[in-house]
Amino acid sequence: MEQPRRVTIVDVARHANVSTTAVSKVLRNAYGASPAMRAKVQQAIAELGYRPNAGARGLRGKTYTIGVMLPDIRNPFFPDILDGITDQLRDTDYHVLLGPSHNNGETAEAEIIAAMIDRGMDGMILIAPLSGRAHLEQVATTVPTVLIGRHGHSPHYDTVTDDDTTGAALVVNHLADLGHRHIAHIEHRETDPTHLAEMPNAIRAEGYRQAMRARGLDITIVSTTYTQEGGYLGTRQLLARPHRPTAVFAGADIVAMGVLTALAEAGLSVPDDISVAGYDNTTFAALGPISLTSVDQAGHQIGANAARLLLERVADRDRPSTQVKLTPTLIPRRTTAPPPRA
Repeated sequence: MEQPRRVTIVDVARHANVSTTAVSKVLRNAYGASPAMRAKVQQAIAELGYRPNAGARGLRGKTYTIGVMLPDIRNPFFPDILDGITDQLRDTDYHVLLGPSHNNGETAEAEIIAAMIDRGMDGMILIAPLSGRAHLEQVATTVPTVLIGRHGHSPHYDTVTDDDTTGAALVVNHLADLGHRHIAHIEHRETDPTHLAEMPNAIRAEGYRQAMRARGLDITIVSTTYTQEGGYLGTRQLLARPHRPTAVFAGADIVAMGVLTALAEAGLSVPDDISVAGYDNTTFAALGPISLTSVDQAGHQIGANAARLLLERVADRDRPSTQVKLTPTLIPRRTTAPPPRA
């Protein structure tokens, strides 16, 4: 069976009885197209089902696509960021294409980034990238780039981060004010020590250490991963120790999901036996049956800021880089309470 022919700009021009130049002006929203002409061309586009060829647009300079790389599509925090990005782009001609790296390390991440560059993305937003500084700067000199969740400054790309040190202190102080003295933290194991100064998980863990020292409390850290399985395994390790904690600070809400599962399997009640706090204030944290105490780092606002900065960089590649750091807040819920009496 013969495949239907793709509708072209020539077809639109003939259908609207205008020149191809006029159609091009309407498509580019360029000066010189009257309201009547725009109406005729847009009607022809709708009737013919015309779709601009992204590759051809790329040859002319723009594809009007933004690539977003995210490390784990299952993490419930990332949709909040994506909502912020898409809301910021809603009144523009840009569309978002996702590239999940599935937490498969720097190699998989580099392949996703390279694929976005090869497909002519006008800009990229990289969420919590694992790549080294040199590689990220190389990418940013090729395509306008904004990083989410990577601390540190570079003249080549913009960054949007949460104040992870403050966020960790909010959790520790909340639990300590409730009377907890044995507060454990489940962190994400950082495999590359050269990244420690820029990774949010490392800064979050260091914020926990600083806050615990300030309160005169002993530090207890389990290193797993920022996944549900990581929270589950980390909690199993904590429960196997001679003295179990009275509170667990999970480095992310998805980690807290694993913590809650492990505690339920062990026959322990939250918060009567152990309090649990997360980080990200995801949608599931506010669900009534869960009601997880969590740090709100304003994912929607993070995404919106990233998209705004990217559009500014697309418009002006040479402008000075910008670093946006948002101040988190603590949302107390039912998973935290005073510790049980001895």
